[in-house]
Amino acid sequence: MIEKIQFPHAAPLQDIQLTNGFWAERQATNREKTIPSIYSFLESTGRLAAFDLSKDQQPPKFHKVVRMFFDSDSGKWLEAVGYSLMTHPDPALEHLADGLIDRMEKAQQPDGYLNTYFTVMETEYRWRNLRDWHEMYNAGHLIEGAVAYYQATGKRKVLDIFVRFADLIDSLFGPEDGKKRGYPGHPELELAMVKLYHATREPRYLKLAQFFIDERGQQPHYFDLESAERGEDPADFWAQSYHYCQAHAPLREQTEATGHAVRACYLYAGLVDVALETGDPSLLETARRLWDDLIGHQMYINGGLGPAQSNEGFTFAYDLPNETAYAETCAAIALVLYAQRMFHLDPDARYIDVMERALYNGILSGVSYDGTHFFYANPLAAYPKVSPDDPWSAIKTDPHYRRQEWFYCPCCPPNVARLVASIGAYFYGISGDTVYVNLYDRNRARIDIHGKMAEFEQKTSYPWDGDIEIEILSGEPVEYELALRIPGWCRQFDVRVNGDPISAEPQRGYVRIRRRWIGGDRVRLSLAMPVERMAPHPMIRQDAGCVALQRGPVLYCIEGTDNGEQLANVILPPDSQLSVVYDASLFGGIPVITADALRVGPSNWANGLYQPQAVLDYARTSTALRAIPYSLWANRAPGEMRVWIRES
Repeated sequence: MIEKIQFPHAAPLQDIQLTNGFWAERQATNREKTIPSIYSFLESTGRLAAFDLSKDQQPPKFHKVVRMFFDSDSGKWLEAVGYSLMTHPDPALEHLADGLIDRMEKAQQPDGYLNTYFTVMETEYRWRNLRDWHEMYNAGHLIEGAVAYYQATGKRKVLDIFVRFADLIDSLFGPEDGKKRGYPGHPELELAMVKLYHATREPRYLKLAQFFIDERGQQPHYFDLESAERGEDPADFWAQSYHYCQAHAPLREQTEATGHAVRACYLYAGLVDVALETGDPSLLETARRLWDDLIGHQMYINGGLGPAQSNEGFTFAYDLPNETAYAETCAAIALVLYAQRMFHLDPDARYIDVMERALYNGILSGVSYDGTHFFYANPLAAYPKVSPDDPWSAIKTDPHYRRQEWFYCPCCPPNVARLVASIGAYFYGISGDTVYVNLYDRNRARIDIHGKMAEFEQKTSYPWDGDIEIEILSGEPVEYELALRIPGWCRQFDVRVNGDPISAEPQRGYVRIRRRWIGGDRVRLSLAMPVERMAPHPMIRQDAGCVALQRGPVLYCIEGTDNGEQLANVILPPDSQLSVVYDASLFGGIPVITADALRVGPSNWANGLYQPQAVLDYARTSTALRAIPYSLWANRAPGEMRVWIRES
């Protein structure tokens, strides 16, 4: 068994104030634009009215499968509001949330059940299809929203509503006689039950989360049993395999990430939550094994997961196509949840490296710079003349690669909102008297060290600059250890305390400085941040002969807006010098990468799709390459985009 005190936990969100830096600006946009925009769409699409339980108000244009998970969108919005209120009180926003909570209270059934679809539309089908119908998924997001809002405001109404709902679920599912041995088809409730346990200290909720983890994939298979009870043949399951929902085998027997990418990482994050609470060594080993497969074989360079649209998830190792990459925004968010929990389990900077990659690239690409338009999928190459014929594809991604205000299935917008609102909780880890500094940006932190308050301020222009200063603000001396993360992308760094160099080598990715800190002490960390040519694994066939450009944690791309059309014909020679130029006219001021490049192609192409190479005259034309951060692509004129650039 593991003594939990050995492992870090996140610093409370309320104690981290982001100040005028990169993430503070993104949070301001989130508060002022994203959260209000999402609320307006929750209202206009009938998601809020659904809590009034009137059949007349059920929006008829939605397929019932989409309608079944309406409630989750409201739950994520409420969670985003809770996190936002923790650091930026807003009476008007709180009033909107209270109105939604009042509707939820009225919608709750006498036994505690709260689901707007099955209460009104198909009352006889409650809990009859856990595999597909998202009842537990909805419950999970509603519970997480309730916990966040309660923690932000202290108002118990919403917590009490969902304690009653959780008690109902606990009375129906579990290993005890008379209970169903079911578990979520779409994992999420596992995470919520652990959060509810932390908020209430009621052990039954942790026990139920543990049951969901332990029971998944066991025989006789619950999804087979419930299919038979509905009069269906389990072999007719539309996905054809329980790999899709990670229920093909008991979790402890699984060796690779499979199926739907969001479901997978929500499940793995929940697995780690349970492992941290119980100390189960087999779960700890399972969490590490699945992590190593996921990061070693299946992650895009932008932190995206899932190459396939067909299952919104994984295919096989090293299968990472670019133009057709699915890389759902929600999957990158789920990876961040998983990564932070893995760090809590195993305090190593390699998990934060992955978390940072997803945060700055695969997640922020999912929302426009103005905060009101979204990507569902995040490809690593775009050719806007391609127009998908599949109508389902058109729902997910605009054929012209422009972000949309909303989606038929809008899981991503409120997911981005809750992640950005809660970003402060990812900055620091605490273990005893060690403070792990995991992320860098301007902020003020107040951290309890055995009853004494450690206060300090970060000053930096990260991620555009690698110079960071941490000034100690504590009024009284406090002894503790600062563990400064040296990112995996950084190959040269310098650390100084009050001007004196620190020669310590990183341990598991952290330089550790223990001393009695007093007000006015200053730590200076300089991370060398040159532009790097990133090479793909030799097994990634789609990227052979190409390089990607990365500077610090930020991945770059080239767009047609800056580089013209036919980007596949642009070559970045191996000896071409890469320069960083600050452009004050773009997105409030950002560094762009420039280089001398070539355009290669035949100048005498005749007719037809193919010609003998011997008769062609290939021209090499000099061109100026200009790359911008990948997360900011498609914010200007529509056009081509590529992350991986031909080098030869």
